[in-house]
Formats: sequence, structure tokens, C-alpha cells
Amino acid sequence: MSIRGVRWRIALPYIGLIVVAMASLGLYLSSFVRRVYLDSLEQQMAAEARQVADVLAPRLATRQPDTWFDADARRYADLLGARVTLIAPDGLVLGESHEERALMDNHLLRPEVQAALTKGLGSSIRRSRTVGYEMLYVAVPVTTQDGVVGVARVALPLDQVARSINHLRTSVLLATLVAVALAAGLALLIAERTARPVRRLTAVVERMAAGDLDARLLPASRDEVGTLTRAFNQLGAQLKTTITTLSAERSRLEGVLEHMADGVVITDATGHVRLVNPAAARVLGVQPAQVLGATLAQAARDHRLIALWQRCRDRGEEQVEAVDIGQQGPFVQAIVTPLRDGEPGACLMILQDLTRIRRLETVRRDFISNISHELRTPLAALKALVDTLRDGALDDPPAAARFLDRMETEVDALAQIVQELLELSRIESGQVPLRLAPVQVADAVLPAVERLAPLAERAGLALEMALPDALPPALADVERIQQVVGNLLHNAIKFTPQGGHVRITVGVQGRHVVVSVADDGVGIPADDLPRIFERFYKADRARSGGGTGLGLAIAKHIVQAHGGQIWAESTEGRGSTFYFSLPLADEDDTEREA
Repeated sequence: MSIRGVRWRIALPYIGLIVVAMASLGLYLSSFVRRVYLDSLEQQMAAEARQVADVLAPRLATRQPDTWFDADARRYADLLGARVTLIAPDGLVLGESHEERALMDNHLLRPEVQAALTKGLGSSIRRSRTVGYEMLYVAVPVTTQDGVVGVARVALPLDQVARSINHLRTSVLLATLVAVALAAGLALLIAERTARPVRRLTAVVERMAAGDLDARLLPASRDEVGTLTRAFNQLGAQLKTTITTLSAERSRLEGVLEHMADGVVITDATGHVRLVNPAAARVLGVQPAQVLGATLAQAARDHRLIALWQRCRDRGEEQVEAVDIGQQGPFVQAIVTPLRDGEPGACLMILQDLTRIRRLETVRRDFISNISHELRTPLAALKALVDTLRDGALDDPPAAARFLDRMETEVDALAQIVQELLELSRIESGQVPLRLAPVQVADAVLPAVERLAPLAERAGLALEMALPDALPPALADVERIQQVVGNLLHNAIKFTPQGGHVRITVGVQGRHVVVSVADDGVGIPADDLPRIFERFYKADRARSGGGTGLGLAIAKHIVQAHGGQIWAESTEGRGSTFYFSLPLADEDDTEREA
């Protein structure tokens, strides 16, 4: 475990404090024990010295000039286990137990002797001049009724004293070490018991940080750590609830943004894209992952959108503008709004794709224009014929009959336009029932070819047909499909110059039968190709001749009502090919209305 852990951070200060306290206590006890021991030893030696003085006092009082006490000193030294010296009041050494008395100096000026003569007791620790090492001296005066007759001194080598003191110090040190070890163990135990729940709580926090929001820790005590654990468990439960709620809200928001028809772009104050939904990516022609974090200029690549965003950021007001993105891009209404509750300078850009609406508006406008054009010609002709009859043509029977025939032709043209409009409207609204049944494609194609073959022959065209044998049946209304084939074939004959070819081909692709009508006529311009199935739209009015412009629109809606598709391919000046597909009939399909 790292020394920086909680356990050591708690234990080390206590251990350090205990070591310092016990070391100080040990030093103090060592010094105290030494002092006490020396005091006790001094008292013991003083008592011994007094005993010697009491015993030898009479002899010292009656001492003759040549009387010496070496034998007495040695006898008492053996009894006491110490050095014994007897000194006269003038400092002359009268008796010595360990050294040659005759070689010893006068001891009158020795500190212990002076203290004994003046104070009644003297002690000193010093290096002996006689023996050459440190000793402890204790001296007492030898007194009688006549006064001080000498000094009795007892001495012990200091190394012996030191050994005794060191033994005591060793005992104190061992006791100190044992106390430190016990205290350190107790500190570690307390620190471990304190740190263990913290480590467990840390492990639970790490699990929660890794995503396990269900991680919990049971309180093991009722102290502050237990209170912290319970509070943390409550915090974890609240955090899980909050994150779950936020995740659900975020999922709903992402779902809304993912499926919104309008594009959403959020930028920060510096113009970097922070959010873009798929609709916005489609409108801008980019991938969401590529523009996140990029600038708006890199994402939009349109100066008008960038200028609109700059005005919104600078003015702090909503900006609205309709923008054509690129030459062939979508037409959008851009709304840029400052996000006042979010990051300062952040903006929300909404891109509403109005391309389809504008296309429908164009179709509506063209429809009105086309139907007005289609109706204006026969109505103008009828008006002219009526005026001519009023002006006197009625009086000329042959001319009147001719004018009436012309009027009938124009009325028939108007009736055809109205009839086709009504039929187209009914097909678009689903009011024309289809009698779907398994049919052979030849039954739908051959009658239309036979009906229009004379027209192709008069136009000098070669009419060809590729109809394989054993084609699977298609699920179709045979009369409606004949109408589709007739419309496509009639258009091919009308727009193919003399000497050209018109070819009808039938094949199978997957689960559909595909019929194609190809010609090598004038073709259709690329700009007009996407609109040829619109009502009244004519790709080339100069070549269109007669017709209402509704045939391809009717064909498209009939094919789509069958569950098929219709499309065209063309190269201007090289001809066109129209295709439509019909679903194959299943074995259990029977005739039904749709």
C-alpha cells in the first residue's frame, strides 16, 4: 500500500508523535535515573564513610605522629568494595587502601575534602591524579569531642558507576522501544480501521465513475464514516435518477432531432458547429461527423448563411432569410436565433427545406398556365366561329355546315380535355377501381400495338416488338395497362421522324415485369426529363402537335396504382425510352378490385 494512503497519513503523525514523546521521556528518565542513582550511591557511600569515621574516630584522636592507618583502610575497602582513604585535617593522607600512600599528594585542596571540612559532607566526580581515571568521591569529617580529627573518604571508579547507569538506561530504552512498538501498532490498527471504509467508499466511487450507478456501500458503523456512507448512498440514488432522467430526455431530444424534417445547427460564439442533425446535413450536403467541431463556413459553404449567422450574433436578434444553396441545391428558409439561456454568443440555425413546396408552386403555376393555354385555343376558335355565323354565315348553308363541323371538333377537344382531367383526378384520388387479376402481358401489349400499327405505317415508321415466350403472368388491370401502352406508343410515333423505328420490349426483372417503348426520335432535353410526367407539361411545344399533355400523367398514376414504377431515359436528338414495371402475380392471386 502506498505510503501516501489515508492509513499512513493518519498513522505516521501519531507514530512520529509517539516516537518523539517516548524518546524525550526515555532521555529524561535516563538522566533522572542516573541522577537518582548517583544521589542514592552518594548517600550510601556517605553512610559507609560515616561508619568508617565513627569506628576510626577514637584512634585518629589519639594518633601518634608516626601512626598510619593503611591496614584499616584496606580492611574497610574489602568490606565495602570501594577505595577508602583516611586524611588528616591538614590534608596529609594517613591511610590508603589501593595506592602507595607515600606517593600521594596532600589532599587538603580536594573538592570533596574541602566540602566535608566546611559542610560536613563532600562529593565529587573527577579524574584521579593518583590512579589516572575518573572516580566518584564522598568524604565526611571524622569528629570527636575535641573537634575534627580527620576526613574519611570513600571512592568508586566511575566506569563501575557508568555500567550500572548504562544498565538502567538500557532497561529504560527497551521499555521505550516496546512502548513505541505497541503504540505504533495501535496507531496503525486505528488508522486501518479508519481508512478501510474510506477505501471501500473510494472503490464504490470509482465504480460509479466507470458507469456502475447501482454501486452502493452498506454502512458498517454509526460514526461520521457511517453517516458519510449513508449520505453517499443517497447521493448515488439521486445521481442515478438524475442521469436516467437526463439520458431519457437526451434520447428523446436526439430522436426528435434525428427525425425532424427541418435541419438544426447549433454553433458557439466562435462559429464552430456543436450540433447538426441529419436533416441539416442533407440540406448542406455534408456528413454530420465531418462538420462537428468545424466552422460554419466549412459546413455551410454559402456566404448568405454565414452573413445571416453573423448578423444574429452581432445584433442578438432573430434573423430570417430564404436562401438557394448552390446553383442546383435546395431552397431553404434559414432562421437563426440566439440561444440566450446557453453559452454566450451561441446560435440556433433552423433550415426549412422548401424545395418541394417551391416545386409544387411551380407545378401549380405551370398547370394554370398550361390549362389556360390548352383551353384558350378551342375557346378562341369557337368564339371566332360563332361571330362568323352571326355575321351572315348562317345565310350560306354550305359555309354554315362547315363552321358547325369546326365547332364540333373544338367542342370535342374541350370535352376530351375535361374528360382526361376528370379521369386523372379520379385516378389520383383513388376513386377509379382497378380490377387486378393475373394476366399475360401479351394481352395488354398486343391490342395497343395492333390499334396503333396503322398510324405508325402512315408515319413511315418501323414498329418492332420483342415479346418472349412463357412470360410469367403479371397482376394488373388489363384495360388500364392497354391505356398506358397506347399512350407511350402514341408519343413514340408522334415524336419520331419518318423512317425511324419504334420498339416494344417485354422482360422480367426480379419480381416485376418491365415493359419498354423505345424510339430514335427527337429525344427529350435533360432539363425537361424530370418534369415530363407532370400534367400539361410538354417537353417541345413546337413538335407536340395535338394532344392535351395529360397522357403521361395518366400513365404514371395508373402504373403507381398497380404498385409499379414508370421512368424515362433520353438523349436529345437520339431518341427516348420509356419504361414501366408491374408486379408478378402469385399462385394464389385471384381477380380482385383495388
